[in-house]
Amino acid sequence: MAPRRVLVTGMSGLIGGALRRHLEGKYELSALNRRPIPGVKCHQGDIADLDAIAPAFAGVETVVHLAARTGSSDVFDEILQANVVGTYNVFEAARRAGVGRVVYASSGATVSAWERDPPYSALVAGRYDEATPWKTMTHEMPLRPAGLYGASKIWGEAIARHFADAHGLSAICVRIGRVRAEDRPVSAREFSVFCSQRDVVRMLELCIVAPAALKFDVFYAVSDNRWGYRDLEHARTVLGFEPRDRAEDHRR
Repeated sequence: MAPRRVLVTGMSGLIGGALRRHLEGKYELSALNRRPIPGVKCHQGDIADLDAIAPAFAGVETVVHLAARTGSSDVFDEILQANVVGTYNVFEAARRAGVGRVVYASSGATVSAWERDPPYSALVAGRYDEATPWKTMTHEMPLRPAGLYGASKIWGEAIARHFADAHGLSAICVRIGRVRAEDRPVSAREFSVFCSQRDVVRMLELCIVAPAALKFDVFYAVSDNRWGYRDLEHARTVLGFEPRDRAEDHRR
């Protein structure tokens, strides 16, 4: 059987590079990226330009959409082009090309403004005695975005739902926690929301290979953090996700 053909947008980023290393040799990988990626078939283009990126989707079975404007920037025009227009374009190009599934890299920023209120405010500040016990936040918790970035990721989840409902495209949204180049938490907050590189790429692969009958869902991707507040049970039940790392292992 021929290997599954997987297109990754934003492969030159931190998670994209980790995913490439994890998937290489198991799947037929290609990239949609602004700059070339040595050793990988790469279509160069800006996701804000639908016509320019469309050829990258030909013959592809699954798309992992990682490309985004990230960080703390709340410059609306940048967020608009990359995360709103660009995300729509990726789903639309996938639909036109007959792609079966898009795995969408959402973010914990869709809900992280809940950290303004107790008990989550105490939890992310490391004041654990004030936070215990706390309610684990499931994917059904009301959304509360942190900034325009978080709001744009809510748009992405909504457009994923639309394409699943209107066009039958399988769309799986992964609310990724804090992934670092150092691959360890570096602040009190990250002991709650840390996701190791190993755990995030395993989650993304589980979404790639999930049964075709899974048409839409939302999952949190974090490591098995002692002080975490984002639910892992849903991903465990539906996908079989079992994180292998824990933020607490890096406690000094």
